[in-house]
Amino acid sequence: MLTLLPYILVLFAAMLWGTVGTTQTFLEEGVSSIAVAATRSLVGGGILLIAAIAMRKVNFKKWSWKWTILAALTIALFQCFFFTSVRFTGVAVGTVVTIGSSPVFSGIIEWIFWKRKPSKVWGIATLLAIVGCILLFVFKGEATVDPMGIGLALSAGVMFALYTNCSKQLTEKEETLPAVAMTFTLCALMLLPFSQQGVTWVLEGGNLLPMLFMALAATSLAYIFYLAGLEKISSSSAVTLSLAEPLTASLLGVFLVGEILSPTSWIGVAMLLGGIIVLTLGGRKKVEKSEDLAGDLKDVG
Repeated sequence: MLTLLPYILVLFAAMLWGTVGTTQTFLEEGVSSIAVAATRSLVGGGILLIAAIAMRKVNFKKWSWKWTILAALTIALFQCFFFTSVRFTGVAVGTVVTIGSSPVFSGIIEWIFWKRKPSKVWGIATLLAIVGCILLFVFKGEATVDPMGIGLALSAGVMFALYTNCSKQLTEKEETLPAVAMTFTLCALMLLPFSQQGVTWVLEGGNLLPMLFMALAATSLAYIFYLAGLEKISSSSAVTLSLAEPLTASLLGVFLVGEILSPTSWIGVAMLLGGIIVLTLGGRKKVEKSEDLAGDLKDVG
């Protein structure tokens, strides 16, 4: 069970991210996506930062600033690129290109910079999940292939892959909770200048409760889960497991909003689930073999 826990934590994180789309439907119309991203980062990161400082978990003089700034910059750019790409391509294509490309980019980054060659299990699981993601989204009638939008979506995929790799380095030096707190507080400070509406819109109409959920559950808690799982598994595996986000969003759309999925989309759901199961169970076996080998070497020694 312990070998499964990191995978489960990352899946929980992705499932919480998958609630954002449905939750945003409860916000007042006219609020920009960048304003939402900046505010959820500010509230989610800020509350955690206050808690981390109160618990004396942050030493500003000795803090790993390099990896924190890189993580904050990449997750801020990810949100900017993704939300802008959607304007050019629509939600379906923007989501498929961004989320489908990020596991591939993460595997390449891990291979080039950290000399970790992706496993066959990861390759099979990622292929299943990406094809599933394509089948899930591309037949919704929103497909618009715009070169600018595709480029931005691919850039978003690169940024999420880089964020994951930077965060893995950060969690090797700092505890998970303060790492999330510092990253998203900095991310909010980077995004707020580009938010046309600031933060006062949160107190208007019925915006407060949905925003609190997105900040505390889909940001603070979700990224604590993600980084806690990331400490024990590879960056490429974590990014592939994050494909549970569109899966969750689609199922919530069916069961809560009344959306209807085509037979092809349901095949995509099955393939996404298959990819996640292959990676989780295959990764667990790999960890168990590594532990057994370590035990054998210790006995020999």
